[in-house]
Parts: sequence; structure tokens; C-alpha cells
Amino acid sequence: MNMDFNLFMNDVVRQARQEITAAGYEELKTPEEVEEVLTKTGTILVMVNSVCGCAGGIARPAAAHSLHYDKRPEQIVTVFAGQDKEATEKARSFFTGYPPSSPSFALLKDGKLVTMIERHEIEGHDPMSVVTKLQNAFEQYCEEV
Repeated sequence: MNMDFNLFMNDVVRQARQEITAAGYEELKTPEEVEEVLTKTGTILVMVNSVCGCAGGIARPAAAHSLHYDKRPEQIVTVFAGQDKEATEKARSFFTGYPPSSPSFALLKDGKLVTMIERHEIEGHDPMSVVTKLQNAFEQYCEEV
């Protein structure tokens, strides 16, 4: 790969990380961090971030806007597929019954997966329909904040 492409990809990754952390999501970069957080009691939303242009460009705004709701997960975190590989692999080990998918969202309650929004439910949809899916899950599994 040439140097210009690498610099471009570094910028894309940096922007994707900043967009999701600016929304309030905590980055988990190691398997140990993932294990510590995802085994906690309560509700935790995991956003599997991705540099995938089209689906990522829908998932990140949806991740941010979905939080403007009366019921929300107690903790919101993110792992970055293709970047923090071990952390992402560890997070996916909690998503039983689902193949790897990025971007995607997983909602856990007391360390157990309760619902998943996979890439095929994001790609080709508008951000508001993904927001609605997330908020429906919040309504079902989360408490008022």
C-alpha cells in the first residue's frame, strides 16, 4: 500500500473513533477491558464500530441519536472491528448465536445478550430506522434515566 492511502485510512479510523466517543461511548481496546465491562450487572450497549463507509456512516449517527430517549442502557461502550481485533473478538464471544457483523449493536443485560442489531439491519437503511430499532430495545430492556 502506498503511504497516501495509509494516511487516509488513519484519518478515517481516527474520525470514526472520535465520532463515537464524542457521542459518549467508552472505547474498549483490550480483551481485559471487554471482560471487565461486559460481565457487569445492568444493561450495556456495545457498538461494534467499523470503517465500512456506508453502514458505518449510518451506524455512528444512529448510535449517537438513539441516546436521546427516556430509557437508556446504564453503560455504552464500543469496540473497533479491524482495529482493536482482540477486544472485538472478546466482545463477539458474548454475542452467542450471531456471526461476526460490523458495524452492529449488542445489548446485554447482566452479562447476557438480549438483542442484536446486525449489519444487514443497518446497511441500506436510514439512520432514523436504526435509531428506532435501538430505542425499541431500550424500551424493552432498559430503565428510565
